[in-house]
Amino acid sequence: MKKSITPNQIKQNNRSLIYHYIYNNRKVSQQDISYNLRLSRPTVTTNLTALEENGLIRKDGQMDTEFVGRKASAYSIVADYRISIGVEILKKEIKMIAVNLYGEKISHMVSAITFAYDESYFKTLCDTILEFKNTLKIEDQQILGIGFAVQGLVSPDKQTIVYGKILSCTGLTITEISQYLPFPCCFIHDADSAAISELWVSPELTDAFYLSLSKHLGAAIISQGQILSGKHGHSSTIEHIRMQPNGAPCYCGQRGCMETLLSMTSLLTENEDAEEFFQKVRQKEPAFMERWNTFLINLASSINMLHLVYDTDFILGGYLAQYLCRQDLDFLHERIQEMTPFSESHDFLLISKMPKHNISIGAALPYIQAFLNDSIL
Repeated sequence: MKKSITPNQIKQNNRSLIYHYIYNNRKVSQQDISYNLRLSRPTVTTNLTALEENGLIRKDGQMDTEFVGRKASAYSIVADYRISIGVEILKKEIKMIAVNLYGEKISHMVSAITFAYDESYFKTLCDTILEFKNTLKIEDQQILGIGFAVQGLVSPDKQTIVYGKILSCTGLTITEISQYLPFPCCFIHDADSAAISELWVSPELTDAFYLSLSKHLGAAIISQGQILSGKHGHSSTIEHIRMQPNGAPCYCGQRGCMETLLSMTSLLTENEDAEEFFQKVRQKEPAFMERWNTFLINLASSINMLHLVYDTDFILGGYLAQYLCRQDLDFLHERIQEMTPFSESHDFLLISKMPKHNISIGAALPYIQAFLNDSIL
């Protein structure tokens, strides 16, 4: 027997529809809402009043119009009604970012804290996050949660690091690392986090192979708008595909992995600055161009192999993305065209739309998305 919808459910649904309409359109009038959602003016008025009283929306000036007469009041959401924090954990520092309900940066901070799998580090980490939170001048109840982006594989429930060779943190639980924080917390693989931020700025994106070209190589497969984790949680770990069996040692214990060819660590010398390196490349200094071309050839070979397995768009992201240009994409395409048996168009190679703060923002976004998906506001 089909269950009937209760008046309370209808009320909640209308309120959610109105809130999301305002959210998606940024600034709207009562008339816009009534007309586009096909709701009566009294229904819209009642819900706007309730949403405003609860602090979810606010009056935001007046709507611009070409008609004479009294202008309609404009409404927008209160973007910092709820906030999420993303924390990227690295060997020698942590990067923290607070974002509002639009995923926009409110504040960003980097702290030099060397990772250690011990109680002292956990306490220092939590204290630093709380200090950052206090600089935001917000109440605890505004925090939806904190996402910790880590260089390691994470369990499906986001509670445990199941493979963490880079930080030597295999087995670390979210309870251990966040025990001094009064907020919901979870882990997220850093490459997945970067891909989530890419999906956020490109809602039309449905399928892609995301390559995170940062200090370490990472990847994520996007399918039907979702990040694939795989049966055992290690989908997309292309960094450990062996390209040169007798090549340089990888942190996983093997030799010649993609990690040893396509990470920023493999491209730059120990104390070399990326900004200076690419300045030399663009100035066409031979030694720097040779290193960069070798990197791009290895990247082309890897993309070609992966593209033969999964014929989809490839997004080049991570810290390196901000230095890529059209000339680099053309070079990659020419090399791929020499390797592949198929005729390839240029359209499958893309540069990330969000190369800055992508990992820390991506770690914060799942809590924002969960709030927006909640039909009861």
